[in-house]
Amino acid sequence: MEYHPKVSILTTVYNREKYIGACIESVIKSTFQNWEMIIVDDKSSDDSVRISRQYEAKDSRIKVFENTANLGDYHNRNKAASYAKGTFIKYLDADDLIYPHGLEIMVNTMEQFPMAVLGISQEVAEDYLPYPFLMEPKETFRREFLKRGVLNFGPTGAIMRRKEFEDLGKFTGTRYIGDTEMWYKMALQYPIVKMVPGLTFWRQHEEQEIMKEKGKGIDIIKMRYSLADSTLKNPHIPLTNQELDLAQVKLKRRFGRHLFKMLILRGKFLECLKVMQSCDYSLMELLRSMK
Repeated sequence: MEYHPKVSILTTVYNREKYIGACIESVIKSTFQNWEMIIVDDKSSDDSVRISRQYEAKDSRIKVFENTANLGDYHNRNKAASYAKGTFIKYLDADDLIYPHGLEIMVNTMEQFPMAVLGISQEVAEDYLPYPFLMEPKETFRREFLKRGVLNFGPTGAIMRRKEFEDLGKFTGTRYIGDTEMWYKMALQYPIVKMVPGLTFWRQHEEQEIMKEKGKGIDIIKMRYSLADSTLKNPHIPLTNQELDLAQVKLKRRFGRHLFKMLILRGKFLECLKVMQSCDYSLMELLRSMK
């Protein structure tokens, strides 16, 4: 008899033998048990596959797949989603954990708010309502661009409806900002539900992707600035002209301060000018950001 899980846990793996066992164990210990766990190995050279196979042999809900070639982060996330059967998909990176109550709260909250396509678990200072609460697109983008932000999180902090994720084309594959691109797409069309924080454990270590971002420095800042700038210029963004003007001012000021900190203070004036030119960012805007 074919198994129809409510939620598909998607775990992409590349050389995570230190952590993959604990990740799988955290799913097994969930209070919510109507799940499948899809593990897709991206040509690991360590024991990640062997460890994952040991769990697969004990639990039929766990399925392990091995890529024939290395796909990279977001393409492998899409590959994992292609195997999913659940109504919801929940990414859980191989070096992260989900707390025993986490999956149950996430699934129940998504069912409580059927209009929401994306559910997020994060703590933000501007949250003034009891969790969970629904954010319509206007509220989401006000928070994102006029306050401290609400869409700056990785897939481990989210749960999505599989159909809409597929309808939106899945992740583009753009490294470092692929998740933010998807959150913006979802937020433009659908409500988002904010859940209680602290449902997952995001492990920080030297081998994770975010540490590689730090080495890229200004390149990542450029990508994030360009994505935010193009989103604010989207004719469908539900902000008033006054709000859009203010959001652009805030965005340009943040970008200018990054440029000043990362390039000018290090004496890299020519590199700064090249970055400004590539982003259509003027010297006057840079000077304004210093006020």
